[in-house]
Amino acid sequence: MWVSKEIVSAESGKNRTFFGKVTDADGANLTVQTEIENRNPKIICPHGVVSIPEVGAKVVVTNVEDEFVISGAVQENTSLEPGELMLYSAGGASIILKNDGKVLINGNEYIP
Repeated sequence: MWVSKEIVSAESGKNRTFFGKVTDADGANLTVQTEIENRNPKIICPHGVVSIPEVGAKVVVTNVEDEFVISGAVQENTSLEPGELMLYSAGGASIILKNDGKVLINGNEYIP
């Protein structure tokens, strides 16, 4: 996986991977504080998913080709079982795909 290769190569040279904290998120403008302040880093998400981390989020930042890239956010503790998936927003909306085939949308159960 590309991210794994970048993390490994970070130890040996120019590319570095470290944790940062989002200090400002205003639309497309994002600021992340690591050892230095990083403005408008690129955000890596799975194809078809777009997400901007909220202020206060702990993120993984990698320096790639002289640009800073956010490759993910550290997950908060959840009540998910292994294999389950949750999409959620800072406003409280959520969709949970359960292992038993149920779908929870904002806590309401839907059985497909």
